[in-house]
Amino acid sequence: MKTENYDVIVIGGGAIGLASAYHLGKRKAKTLVLEQFTFVNQLGSSAGVSRQFRIPYPDQYMVQMALDAQPYWDELEKETSETLLDQVGTLWFGDPAVHSTEGNIAEAEQALKALKVPYQTLTAKEIEEKYHFRNLPETYTGLFQPDGASINFKATIETLLSLCQKEETVTLEENSPVLKINQIGERFEIITPNGIYITKKLAIIPGPYINSVINLLHFKIEATYWNMSSAYFKKTDLSIQYPTWFVFQNPIGENGNQFYGFPAVDWDHPEYIRVAPDFVIAPLAEPSDRTLIPNQQELRYTSNWVKEHMTGLSTEPEYTSTCLIALSKIQNKELLIDFAPNYIPNHQNIVLYATGWAAKFTPFLGKIMADLVLDGHTDFDITPFQLGHRFFKAL
Repeated sequence: MKTENYDVIVIGGGAIGLASAYHLGKRKAKTLVLEQFTFVNQLGSSAGVSRQFRIPYPDQYMVQMALDAQPYWDELEKETSETLLDQVGTLWFGDPAVHSTEGNIAEAEQALKALKVPYQTLTAKEIEEKYHFRNLPETYTGLFQPDGASINFKATIETLLSLCQKEETVTLEENSPVLKINQIGERFEIITPNGIYITKKLAIIPGPYINSVINLLHFKIEATYWNMSSAYFKKTDLSIQYPTWFVFQNPIGENGNQFYGFPAVDWDHPEYIRVAPDFVIAPLAEPSDRTLIPNQQELRYTSNWVKEHMTGLSTEPEYTSTCLIALSKIQNKELLIDFAPNYIPNHQNIVLYATGWAAKFTPFLGKIMADLVLDGHTDFDITPFQLGHRFFKAL
């Protein structure tokens, strides 16, 4: 079995792992990426082909992070002939009193205003007239922010993979699950079925499989797992186009009653609109419990909402998909970006991105992770995300 030495080993070859390797390669760090499945797979939180990029958040630091991510998207887009961000704007609307995992409309408006980000406020009638929704309660309000976009996520991952393959200091290993992590002085020995690898620094980014890796270092994060469903509705009126959107509503029993959607795009079932519930009826205890089959009741709630409130679409989906994500008990399901807890030897040389929705930050988060693992710090203030002291638990 081969043994090799690296400056950094990245565990997890999804979007964030590849973005981290890309930035490590730009700094000429000898880097190994270990992916337990194949690259560009459908088994983790990088599954699917589209994501939302948005600026609205209820907290100023999240708005700032989205703003800071924009030039990194511009930089990445110059490396490919593909369009990575289809700018169609972000529409948030619904009950202004509702607080969801995405936040609250009024708080998002305050954060945008504080950072002088342009947006437009809307009444329920204006939302219906401009954006093709219908039968909205008169009390609903909304905001539209023009920088929102639909992310060509599959092309993003493929672009990052191609850039890593071209970088002479980056090595990519797929079908290489980490079986054991030994600590030898200040170094880590990583054992996989394909070899033994030595490094002084670890970037752990395996998405929903985070505990399967950090358990090898004798700690865990308390998380729940969502097997998220999506549905694709055929456009019956081809002239209609939707922005990216999210609706804030109170739950009705098991129906979380929060939904989000995308425009029709060339790379993801053209002439279809993707709509998804932003809730799950039955969270999973472990990633291994997931299936690739959407929850049928969640799809029924989604179809009923589309039938009642959207125009120009069929009322039943013709395609469906799923995506697995790990979510912590952090309020609003925010990101956790931190070093390993200090009771782990060499904790200062172990950097983790652990939970939360981060696709919209992909190239920027890769830069943050690369700086943290090489330098021990980053120019971006990650204090709000350094929550390991609250959510990591020793085994």
